[in-house]
Amino acid sequence: MKIVIAPDSFKGVLDARCAAEAMAEGVRHARPGATIIMLPMADGGEGTLELLVTSQNGQRRRVTAHGPLGEPVDVTVGLIHEAATAVIEIANVCGYSLITPEQRDPLRTSTFGLGEVIRTVVETEIQNIVLALGGSATVDGGAGMMQALGMTLLDRDCSPIREHIGGGRLCEIDRIVWNTAPTGIDDVQFTIACDVLNPACGPNGAAAVFGPQKGADAEGVKRLDAGLLHWANLLEDYCARRWRDEPGTGAAGGVALPLLSLTNAMIVPGVDLVAEAVGMVNAIADADLVLTGEGRIDRQSMMGKVVGAVGRMAKIANVPCVAICGIAGEGADECLSVLDSYRTLDGPIEDTKARLATVAAEVATRMV
Repeated sequence: MKIVIAPDSFKGVLDARCAAEAMAEGVRHARPGATIIMLPMADGGEGTLELLVTSQNGQRRRVTAHGPLGEPVDVTVGLIHEAATAVIEIANVCGYSLITPEQRDPLRTSTFGLGEVIRTVVETEIQNIVLALGGSATVDGGAGMMQALGMTLLDRDCSPIREHIGGGRLCEIDRIVWNTAPTGIDDVQFTIACDVLNPACGPNGAAAVFGPQKGADAEGVKRLDAGLLHWANLLEDYCARRWRDEPGTGAAGGVALPLLSLTNAMIVPGVDLVAEAVGMVNAIADADLVLTGEGRIDRQSMMGKVVGAVGRMAKIANVPCVAICGIAGEGADECLSVLDSYRTLDGPIEDTKARLATVAAEVATRMV
């Protein structure tokens, strides 16, 4: 009997590995003879770097950069594929976990530090960069990142904007000149791992959908979206190609826009990248049951998230799959198109680990 356990993190409570271990504890209690394969998952958001480095027997390096409000932060960079590929997780550089809830203000927060980390990596003559988007505190369209990568942002008086730009100042940019790019950046392949499918601008864009959770009020959202639209126009005029409507360009406040416009970059679903790295398809192929999970199951779970992706793989392999989640939100039943069922923990947050073990034991008893 083989049971694959592949949850995402329960954000703010348990990381994916701890969640998998809790589920495994319950399965062992219910099915002592079962072979348990733990494959903690991520979708391009927080935890992606750690899973990629661990699964590929990679290395970690530390660099210093500026955080979302300009404070110094130590950033972990992963090295995989015999150090030919660097993995950078935006949440480690300009994530909202780096600042207090009272400090969250996407009109001010900047991706400048992300650009610093990318420049440091490029200057080591790295061949590939995997950029894991998710958990950022920013909605600056990657303009701050481009400042650190040598782009000059000129205002209407043709004066350079020298401060680390935030999303609230995008409309002040009148012209862009990328005149001091890092040597060798044209030879780098960027793989942008996204956990959402939203475009950069508009009613489903970065500002409208994610601005409020990053601290923007209604007026702030309007200002951010207008800024992203203006920034997209500048980039598209510069590179003569339209990117703003591409799925995933709304991730991390639009940071993919300038990379797609000006570098060798492609967007991929982060969950697919991680699934390939950990060997998910092969693990599921001969399993008797798959357990997955996340903090909240809802309609978004089917849009580039772990639960939907793992469920699809299990369905293709004709293996039963059950999701164990903290709570169920709007559209959760839509996930039953790929899941056999889902269970919620129905308990206080502090009991998450214990409840995961209990519910996993119940599912293993009933389903296998």
